[in-house]
Amino acid sequence: MSAVVSTRAWQALPARPTQAFQRRIHAARVCAPGVTRASAIPARGPTTPQAAATLAPMQEPPAAAPATPQPAGLSDEERAALAQKLGYRTIGKDLPEDVTLVQVIKSMPPEVFEINPWRAWSAVGITLVSAAVSLYLISISPWYLLPFAWALAGTAFTGFFVIGHDAGHRAFSKNRLLEDIVGTLMFAPLIYPFEPWRIKHNHHHAHTNKLVEDTAWHPIMPELAATWTSSKRAFWKLALGSPVKCWASIGHWLLWHFDASKFTAKQMPRVLVSWAAVAAFAGLALPALVATTGWAGLVKYWLMPWLGYHFWMSTFTLVHHTAQHIPFKPAESWNAAQAQLAGTVHCDYPWLVEFLCHDISVHVPHHVNSKIPWYNLRAANESLRANWGQYMTEARFNWRMMKNIFTELHEYDEANNYRPFDAKAERPDAFLEAQRKLLPDSM
Repeated sequence: MSAVVSTRAWQALPARPTQAFQRRIHAARVCAPGVTRASAIPARGPTTPQAAATLAPMQEPPAAAPATPQPAGLSDEERAALAQKLGYRTIGKDLPEDVTLVQVIKSMPPEVFEINPWRAWSAVGITLVSAAVSLYLISISPWYLLPFAWALAGTAFTGFFVIGHDAGHRAFSKNRLLEDIVGTLMFAPLIYPFEPWRIKHNHHHAHTNKLVEDTAWHPIMPELAATWTSSKRAFWKLALGSPVKCWASIGHWLLWHFDASKFTAKQMPRVLVSWAAVAAFAGLALPALVATTGWAGLVKYWLMPWLGYHFWMSTFTLVHHTAQHIPFKPAESWNAAQAQLAGTVHCDYPWLVEFLCHDISVHVPHHVNSKIPWYNLRAANESLRANWGQYMTEARFNWRMMKNIFTELHEYDEANNYRPFDAKAERPDAFLEAQRKLLPDSM
């Protein structure tokens, strides 16, 4: 992993920084002509030899040149300052290159992998009851209370996804057919095709934070951004450079799960079954809702909760995998243990959110091994903390973290992991700069 902040971040340095740290800050503030924004802290681990070379002037010359570039590293004091600046409780140390994912998995107690049918089905009961209660509250709420009822319903609807998510990872039951049925039924109200999602999501787990390969929250490649027209750039700046980003999973849902060209001939029969399931719900349940409550009822009872679900879908995955100090690496330098353990963020949310969403936010152990059922994630996380906690990044959901994600983490940068859309502009972008000034900065 690497650690990067913008030039504004130097104000949050430790009260007594080290001499080496002061030299790096001074170097970061000396910009080339025309460059108005630059990194204040170099990457903790350059992702390529070329990236290491660009950082070399900022580093102390080694006593003996190593065979391969070594992580620059940050002191505990520097990491604490960086965490505070970016909105994290802790930012982990560099995970040693020789640590394997198998070692991390074997460090957890075997009972966290055990499937408990009663616990699995209890989630189904909790979600059905909470969804029904929230829909009832929508039906009786005056207009000024509807946003709260919709927020509750969207959170409850997220439970449908999490149950199907466990089924897709084969962590719901020992019966594969039952898992396919449960996953398909749980995803249907969300108009989410189970099998296409399962295929692409498993690819995300196999290639988390790997350049080109990862299918979730990949940074925009600069060469692609260079081809955008002004209108397309404005669209993506709104979609990925503002709080609208918390609904960007809608685009992912549409683009990745309904395109037959993205699946092999062997996968297509199961994909077609999933498409038929969501088509049945969309073609039968939704028209029935319109027939009984009108088009306003469709918006009130389905669309708004569905948008609430996508808020959590986007936000959870965004926070888990998008951070300024966590790199996307090319295949030749990608390390599974670093990506899954040290490259996944643990974030605490309000109790009710975690309860209704079945602890999907306890995400690091899920990436270490996706077959851990949701009800064992907390025990697995405590085990990881005990054995590997110094390498883990943790946070509590807060505005400062989200503000940085909205306004700074857009395009891929080889040396610094991410750069904002206006990194190379002569002056800060007005839309982004307004958010930098106006969005809350609380933790």
